[in-house]
Amino acid sequence: MEVAERGQVEKFHPWPLSWSAVWAGTLSAIALALIIGLVAIAVGAHRVGGSFGTWHQVGLMTLAFSVFGAFLAFAVGGWVAAKVAGARRSETAMLHGAVAWLVAVPILVVLASLGAAPYFGGWYGGLAGLPPAAAAQQAVAITQDPAMAMAARNTALAALTALLLGLMGGVVGGWMGSGEPMTFTHYRTRRERAAAGGW
Repeated sequence: MEVAERGQVEKFHPWPLSWSAVWAGTLSAIALALIIGLVAIAVGAHRVGGSFGTWHQVGLMTLAFSVFGAFLAFAVGGWVAAKVAGARRSETAMLHGAVAWLVAVPILVVLASLGAAPYFGGWYGGLAGLPPAAAAQQAVAITQDPAMAMAARNTALAALTALLLGLMGGVVGGWMGSGEPMTFTHYRTRRERAAAGGW
C-alpha cells in the first residue's frame, strides 16, 4: 500500500497474520489450561468456589499452579501459533501469540459463565460473573459486608493476574517459536547477520 503526501511516497508493509495459526494457538492454550487445572484439582491444589477473603487463604501449591498454569498454557499457545504461521521474525511471532491470547479471552469468559471456570484453575473464577438478580444481591451485600467486598476484589485481582500472565506467556511463547535470539537488541543486528550468511 502506498500513500502520497506532499510529493513523498510512503510504503506501508502490514504484518502478516495467519488466522489458522491463531486458532491453533488459541485452542492449544485453552486445552493446556484445562489440563493444568484438572491436574491441580487431582493433587488438591485448587480453590473451591473461586473466591477468597484474604491472600493468606491461598496455599502455596494453589499459587504455583495458578501462576505456572496461566503463563505456561499461553506460552505453549503462542509457540504453536508462531510455528504454524511459520513466523521467522520475532515481531510477527509475538503478534501471533498476542492475538491467540486475545481470541482466547472471550472464549474463557464464555466457558467461565457456563460454569467451567473451576476446571481451568481457581483464578479464572472472576471471569464468570453473576446473573443480574444475583449480581444485584451481591452488590447490596458488598456494601454492607467488608469481607464480601474484600473477597470480590481479590477474585477480580486473581482473574486479572491470570489474564495478564497469559498475555505475557503468549508473547514469550511466540518469541520462542520464531527461533530468533530472545534479546531486545537482536533486531539491530538482523540485517548484518543475514548478509553474512548467518541465520
